[in-house]
Formats: sequence, C-alpha cells, structure tokens
Amino acid sequence: MNLMPIEVTRCLHAALLVSDIARAAAFYDQVLQLPKVERPFNYAGLWYQLGATQFHLIEDPTFATRLHNPQKLGANPHVAFGVKDLSLVRSQLDAQHYPYEMSASGRLALFLQDPDGNVIEISQDAEG
Repeated sequence: MNLMPIEVTRCLHAALLVSDIARAAAFYDQVLQLPKVERPFNYAGLWYQLGATQFHLIEDPTFATRLHNPQKLGANPHVAFGVKDLSLVRSQLDAQHYPYEMSASGRLALFLQDPDGNVIEISQDAEG
C-alpha cells in the first residue's frame, strides 16, 4: 500500500482536564496570566489564546491527576509554554509563594503544577 504522507502543519490547541473550572481559572488567569478568549460551547471550560495556538481547559469533577514521577515534575506528562523572560516568571511565582522546580537539565525552564496537579513547563522562548 502506497500512502501519501500526512502533512501536519501546526498544533491548533491542547486541552487539559480540571476538576473545578473556577479554581483552575484563578491559577491560569491570575498566576500564569494567560489571555482568555470566548468559547462557543455550553459545557464547563475555558479557552486561552497563546499566539496561533489555543489552550483549552475542560471541567470534569471526577478528574484526578496521577503523577508518574512525583520527584521530577518534568518526567511527567505536561504542557509547555514559552515566555520572553523566565526570570520575570520566577520573581512573580516567588512573590506569590507558588512552588516550582527548575529544569534538571540546566535549560532555562521551570515546572509547576496547577491546582489539579497538571504539570506545566514554562521555558525561556528563544523565538519570543
């Protein structure tokens, strides 16, 4: 069988489950300060616009995160966001006493968890 190659051109969005959309909104709106956009659906969720890609949160009250490796957040499933200035992110997280761990690789990146335990990587974006 001679199949034509699939040409994936970009990531349109990524989605995470959260157990409480209001609690998640406090984290993504206030701690990470993501820009929220309207969504056309009536089930509980939130959408954020990050450049050309959207980030979606979907509420499931039964959702519970299970970390594969609690000692090293970066060794778990995660979503990564690029920022212009990682030192600014660190200072804001420190000011809010929000826990995070720096990347063990030495890269300019850190890992933290949202209120449901979803792992988020924040990396210095060389293109940003």
